[in-house]
Amino acid sequence: MDMPQVNKVSANWEGWKNFMSQAVEFAAELGVSSDQITTLAHKIGNILAENVYPSAPEQKVLKDLWMQADDHEKQTLANLVTRLVSSK
Repeated sequence: MDMPQVNKVSANWEGWKNFMSQAVEFAAELGVSSDQITTLAHKIGNILAENVYPSAPEQKVLKDLWMQADDHEKQTLANLVTRLVSSK
């Protein structure tokens, strides 16, 4: 997925959560474990924080937290976001 497409998906908080929810659900259907999904979310968080401008205020807060967090805290944020989008 190229960055313009990512920006389109992330145009609003609910749209972003829905997109991420679908991605987590798809990974789970493929047999990816929760721990692996969280690890992937951590890696994706790094990519998004470095390359995608936050379109919604909630995304800005997540980015600000991400940029201040150490690696352990980023793993915790990735876990929390994964749980958030999985609870839809």
